[in-house]
Amino acid sequence: MARTVTFKGNPINLAGPGLKPGDAAPDFECLTGLEIVKLANTPAKARLFSVVPSLDTPVCSKQTKRFNDSLAALKDKAASYTISLDLPFAQGRFCTAENITNMKTLSDVHNHSFGKNYGVLLEGLPLPLLARAIFVVDKNNKITYSEYVSEVVNEPDYDKALQALQAAAG
Repeated sequence: MARTVTFKGNPINLAGPGLKPGDAAPDFECLTGLEIVKLANTPAKARLFSVVPSLDTPVCSKQTKRFNDSLAALKDKAASYTISLDLPFAQGRFCTAENITNMKTLSDVHNHSFGKNYGVLLEGLPLPLLARAIFVVDKNNKITYSEYVSEVVNEPDYDKALQALQAAAG
């Protein structure tokens, strides 16, 4: 059975599995600059993966800024990433312009492996995009929280995601 979300009210299928707490976090190959980053390259501690369609849109920008501001209190107990299909250069420009310092960016433009493996790649659009979603992964690479936002233009539940990250961070 196809999993769907809506994008401005229109149903869109998602490629890949629907991940839930307790599942093993799948591997991926994303870019930071011109370097490929895999799950194993992320620190073995609590991680927040904040997935957005594009940083150059108002809701995605707000989501990234909100998490960036909220994560300062965790200091080095957690690692946090914004993932999109934006080019790494555009992600870097956004973070510099918006003073994003607590979130790292990962671009899934290389092979869409994050989108496919985490079940957030929107199918059938003229331009590949990722659905809005949040994943918290613990130090043992287990998913402890997942949210697939049912309407892509809506914001995620920040409080639940941050509580899950705090719990995973210990």
